[in-house]
Amino acid sequence: MRADIHPTYFEDARVTCSCGNSWITGSTKQEIQVNICSQCHPFYTGEQRIVDTVGRVERFVKRLEARQSVSARQEIEAKVRKESEDAARKARARGDNPDKAVADVVAKYAAEQAA
Repeated sequence: MRADIHPTYFEDARVTCSCGNSWITGSTKQEIQVNICSQCHPFYTGEQRIVDTVGRVERFVKRLEARQSVSARQEIEAKVRKESEDAARKARARGDNPDKAVADVVAKYAAEQAA
């Protein structure tokens, strides 16, 4: 091994957790500060902490409902558009008024939405 290239090894290095727990170990640093240890980590303590920061779950549910309502509305609009185009095409083929056929389809879906 080459001399003077390895860091100093401290056999009595002190590790201190933010919860107050500390222990002695070997390290290249004399003192080590850690945020969490086996005495305070929820996995080891069996304690489960559910942190709901200012209604995070409620905001997620609200966004999810908004997205679902938008996609449902878009599906209905696409269905109405397709059905009204078909009705207008059939009305033209029969020689009827295509605008009236489209209005009937739109009225049908409007009645469904109101119910």
